[in-house]
Amino acid sequence: MAERRVNVGWAEGLHARPASIFVRAATASGVPVTIAKAGGTPVNAASMLAVLGLGAQGGEEIVLASDAEGADAALDRLAKLVAEGLEELPETV
Repeated sequence: MAERRVNVGWAEGLHARPASIFVRAATASGVPVTIAKAGGTPVNAASMLAVLGLGAQGGEEIVLASDAEGADAALDRLAKLVAEGLEELPETV
């Protein structure tokens, strides 16, 4: 299983707008991805309610994982989005 550990780059954490940006990117990746707080239970990264339910704060470590084909590229893009706290989806997502 491919996995990326990354600190949340959005100061407000994965709430409202940042969560929406992340969920859209996870859905667009075309591979099933899970997201969890470090040491926590993984949830579906394409589910807005599940991502909001994590309560991930700015600077907190999260774990992105997938065992699908193409997972490495998708996880790299999602990890960059989260780490940099991007306000819009990059063209490469």
